[in-house]
Amino acid sequence: MQTIRITTPQNIDIDYEIAGIGERIVARLIDMGLFIVILFAGLIIAGITGSMGSELTITILVIIYAIMFVFYDLICEITMNGQSFGKRIMKIKIISLNGARPTLGQYMLRWLFRIVDFSLTFQACGLICAAVSDKTQRLGDIVAGTTLIKTHPRTTIDTLAFTPAVENYVPVFNEVTQLKDHDIVILQEVINTYVKTGNTEIVYSAARRTKELLAITQQVKMDDLRFLQTVVKDYNYLVSVNDQLINN
Repeated sequence: MQTIRITTPQNIDIDYEIAGIGERIVARLIDMGLFIVILFAGLIIAGITGSMGSELTITILVIIYAIMFVFYDLICEITMNGQSFGKRIMKIKIISLNGARPTLGQYMLRWLFRIVDFSLTFQACGLICAAVSDKTQRLGDIVAGTTLIKTHPRTTIDTLAFTPAVENYVPVFNEVTQLKDHDIVILQEVINTYVKTGNTEIVYSAARRTKELLAITQQVKMDDLRFLQTVVKDYNYLVSVNDQLINN
């Protein structure tokens, strides 16, 4: 499983999975399907309004449609933070190989190389490059220094079952009530990533950021991994207690 490290909105570094070739293909098919729908909708509207008989109108519509088709990916990726509608549906996005948001120049390079990846080679170049590349990169990605990642973490709040409160359990950090469900999902994802990769750097970064966020200034007598596990457990307990109080 290939991953790339990015910084979440909570300023916590985490490894995200690189999107597979199947997800990229489906996203592209969705985008192409969108233009097919637009084409048929335009033909229906033109037939109803009777504008099909005007050569000037047809020419203008064809030009507009061609411009939309050519610049669709570039405009979407720039304005939608590395996503087209197909990519958004498939929950994947473009990211620079250093984990940052791609620059305008990188978006432009990817877009220009679509001519080689898709048009001139009838999709073959892009498909072959993505299939053999370690980071599932088409030629445009390789030149621009980008790839696609899955935008959703493998852990979701639904998988963090809040178990009933243990009567004799005492939370270590009551400050965790300042966190939200999404923060706990990110922390659990960091823990899961460490278990799979042994990457201590992301654990250290997440622990440091969490201490800053919760304003924990006293010396914590546990390692960073144990600290994150305790934060998740404390949050789990306090949420469970709160739910019991509401239900009662």
